[in-house]
Amino acid sequence: MDIPEPAADNRPYFFLSYAHTPSWGPGGGDPDHWVQVLYTDLCDHIMALTDLPGGATVGFMDREMRSGDGWPEKLSENLATCRVFVPLFSPRYFTSESCGREWFAFNERILRARASGAGASRAIVPALWTHIDLDQLPDSVRHIHVDHAQFGERYTANGIYGLIKLNRLRDEYEETVLGLAQRIVQIAQHSPLPSSRPRPYERTPSAFKPRGEGPRHIHLTVAAPTRHTIPEHRDVRPYGEEAQDWNPYHSESTRSLPSMAEELIRSLDYRITVSSFDDETTDDDLGADGSEKTGPDHPGILLIDRWALTDEERARRLKAFDSGAHPWVSAIVPWNRSDIQCQGEEGRKLAADLERTLPTILDRGRRADCRTAVNGVPTLKAFTDVLPVVVAHATRQYLKHAEAHPPAGPPVRRPRLMGPTHPPLPEGGSDHGGEEA
Repeated sequence: MDIPEPAADNRPYFFLSYAHTPSWGPGGGDPDHWVQVLYTDLCDHIMALTDLPGGATVGFMDREMRSGDGWPEKLSENLATCRVFVPLFSPRYFTSESCGREWFAFNERILRARASGAGASRAIVPALWTHIDLDQLPDSVRHIHVDHAQFGERYTANGIYGLIKLNRLRDEYEETVLGLAQRIVQIAQHSPLPSSRPRPYERTPSAFKPRGEGPRHIHLTVAAPTRHTIPEHRDVRPYGEEAQDWNPYHSESTRSLPSMAEELIRSLDYRITVSSFDDETTDDDLGADGSEKTGPDHPGILLIDRWALTDEERARRLKAFDSGAHPWVSAIVPWNRSDIQCQGEEGRKLAADLERTLPTILDRGRRADCRTAVNGVPTLKAFTDVLPVVVAHATRQYLKHAEAHPPAGPPVRRPRLMGPTHPPLPEGGSDHGGEEA
C-alpha cells in the first residue's frame, strides 16, 4: 500500500514588515531601495537553505501600497499564512499605523494558536533596520526578547541599513543577513504556526499607540462563578478554582478567557490590570468621613458570564454597579454556541436576567459600536474580533467624560469597580517573562 506523501507547504517563509520612508527633495529616487535589497538577499539565502522548488513564493514584501489594486486583501492573506513575521525595527516603525496593524494581526494569530494548544510559537523574528533604544520599545512588543548581541556590536550600533550602506562593513552585512535567514528557516520548520482566516486590514487595530500619546491603562473585571459556586446541574468544564479561570470556549481553547483577553489588550499597547468582580468593592468602600476612596483612573471592561447571575448576592451587587456605572465602563458577554445549557429556555432566562441586571451598560453598548459584545459573543474568533472594538470605545468614552478634577459637592454613594487588590505594574514594566525571538 502506497503511503501518500505529505502535502507541500507552499506558504511564504516570511513577511517583511517595514516602515515606508517618505520621499524628500529633488531626485525622486526610491527611498526604500535598500529594504528591497535586503528582501531579495533573504529570499536568495532561504532558497539555498531549503528545498523550495523554482518559482515558489519565498517571502512577502509590500512594495506598492496603492488603493484599488487589492493590496489590503493580499496583505491580510499573507499575514494569515506566512510562517514567520520579520519586523524591521526603526524609530519610524513604531509610529507607523500600517506596521502596527501588521504586528497586531500576526500576534493575534499567535495568541489564538497558543490558545488552541498549538504551542508557544516564536514566529516573530525582529531585525534592527537602524539603531533604536530597546528600552523605549512600546509595551505591546516587550514580550519579544530581542537578543541582537549574536550579530555583533556594529549591527547593534548601525542596524542593517548602516551595514549595507558602508562598503567596509559589507562582510558583516552578509553574515548578519545569512544568520537572519537561518533563523527564519529554523523557526518555520521547527515551530510551525498554523494559518488562520485573513483579518480585514481596514478593521485591524494598531499595536502601537498614536504618536505623542502617554501610557494607556485599562482594567478588566471578570464576573463569573467558580466550579464551587455554580448550580448543581451546570456543566463544570468552563470553570476553575477562581473566577479568572473561566473558559467558556473550552472546546476551542485550552486557556482561560481572562488570560487571553489580558494578552490581547496588552498587544494593543495598553497596560492592563485584571481582577474578579467578587473581590471588588462597591457601595461599602467609603472613607471614615463618608467620602469615596479614590479608584483607578482609567477605563474598564466588565467580562461577564450570564451564569454569574444565578448567585443572588452577586446579581444584587452587579445591579447596584450598573445603576451608577461610569460611561467609560463597557461590557462583553461571552457564551459558547455549542454549550446546550446556554440555549433553549434556560438560555433565554439567563439572557433576560442579564437584561434586568445590567440595563444601563447593555443599552450603552447597543447604542455604540459594541452591539455584538453585549448581545452575546458565541465563539472565540468573534471574541478576539470584538475585544479591540470595546477597548477603543471604552477609551474614547473615558477621554470624553472623565474629569481631571471632580466637581465640588457632597459625596455620592455610587457603586463602582475599584480595581485589583494587587498594585498596578510600574511604568514601562511587564508582569510576564520574555519570549525569545
